[in-house]
Amino acid sequence: MSLINTEIKPFKATAYHNGKFVPVTNDTLKGKWSVVVFYPADFTFVCPDRARRSRRQLREFKKLGVEVYGVSTDTHFAHKAWHDTSDTIKKVQYPLVGDPTAALARNFEVLIEEEGLALRGTFVIDPKGLIKIMEVHDNGIGRDAKELLRK
Repeated sequence: MSLINTEIKPFKATAYHNGKFVPVTNDTLKGKWSVVVFYPADFTFVCPDRARRSRRQLREFKKLGVEVYGVSTDTHFAHKAWHDTSDTIKKVQYPLVGDPTAALARNFEVLIEEEGLALRGTFVIDPKGLIKIMEVHDNGIGRDAKELLRK
């Protein structure tokens, strides 16, 4: 069954953003367009060139009033540690949401149960909290922020 046009399920999480731990809930995502990007884990390889291109696209998302959230099954503390030790991740301008119980990964149907990690999933959520785009990839396949912006 597809998640398209279904409402995001209630959740409460903590993100690391702009040097602080901040709450993020399903209500946080409502009232504006949001992009939720799942990735397997912190401290995994991030292509610096892809990250640089994604930052350019993030500025365009911001101009359109779209909020972006990165999510992995790591804790918000791990997100902070990754941010503090990686020159590439230090430049990330969006909240990194911790999902250590994998509740979000299950809600969005991207959890690899036996590994406790998320697949690479990208979800566009409208201001009403409805999922309008969902793309889920194997973890070996990258994403294209420019193409997501076009959509």
